[in-house]
Amino acid sequence: MRKSQLETANRLNERDLKRAEQLDALDTIFPFRRRDELALLLTDDDVTILRQLADEGGKPNTVRAVTADLAYIQAWCLATTNAHLPWPAPEELLLTFVSHHLRQPSSESAEADDAMPKHVEQQLRTRKLLKGAARHAPATVRRRLASWSLITKRRGLSSAFDGAALRAKLKLATTRPDTAQPTMSATAITAKILKQLLRTCASGDLVDLRDRALLSLATVVGGRGRAELAALRIDDLLTDTGRMSTARKRKRPRLTVIIGSADSRKPVVVTGKPAQALLNWIAEAGIVSGPLFRKVDQWGNVSRRALTPQSVNLIVKTRAEKAGLDPKSISAHGLRLGYMLASATGTTAKSVARPILRQAR
Repeated sequence: MRKSQLETANRLNERDLKRAEQLDALDTIFPFRRRDELALLLTDDDVTILRQLADEGGKPNTVRAVTADLAYIQAWCLATTNAHLPWPAPEELLLTFVSHHLRQPSSESAEADDAMPKHVEQQLRTRKLLKGAARHAPATVRRRLASWSLITKRRGLSSAFDGAALRAKLKLATTRPDTAQPTMSATAITAKILKQLLRTCASGDLVDLRDRALLSLATVVGGRGRAELAALRIDDLLTDTGRMSTARKRKRPRLTVIIGSADSRKPVVVTGKPAQALLNWIAEAGIVSGPLFRKVDQWGNVSRRALTPQSVNLIVKTRAEKAGLDPKSISAHGLRLGYMLASATGTTAKSVARPILRQAR
């Protein structure tokens, strides 16, 4: 057990540990290492409701997002009021949450401007729940309020989420000049940028093999979101013979990848270098069933759990940084923008990918 894991485990009292064990039922939805962290933030009722959401067929991405949002809000409330969230939340608390996350302090004293107090920000950063600016994008604040409202309704309670005061506060905050703007990358990952990213995946270790396969596939199936890439399973890859080992031996391997959301799954033919990159990753990682793209730890162990959509985004940013590019301006969204740009100029994703994958070493 790592030192950080041991320290976290030592912080758990008997009740927290029992709550952590309850969270084991959700171990396929979020990384196991977060179990103890969540147990310290969430209450018994919180965990019960999250498990109900999962048991009732809630999509993993939805349950994951609600869990993360609830943990963040609980941490914010603990830092702000020294107590867990009250249910239902009073209107004043909702208004304070909006102010803390959508207001920019006009002086060194954040409290004077109704923005997030410094001590609250520091506690959230210490818990590693706040990594960027204290101000949030309006869409992020609205999503967290929606998760908060959902949990409130699951408890059979009503609150002021639809109240006029909260709507007015959100409207005022999102039209102020100091309001945070969405931070989604506007940089398209063009052929030139993709070539630079792929050149950082040349060592042949498992992480490089995985990232090369992921980037190569993302280019060929351009226009697909990171969630769809993260959700791929080995069963979604088909060969003419049905055997991956046979396809790998061919001079020009050919795979059919079934990708898309539940209501729009479509087959995409992948050949040549992208197909070879996928086959190399599958063979070296020893994947015979389950998720296609998985986490690899620092010792080279391949997890049985799938990458999250957030991990896909982090991989793109990490490769951008290794290529000497600004990771703040590049994200997984750039893969979709690159595909749209290629389509607008009459260039298909495959024709863009083929020469790049051939040249990248």
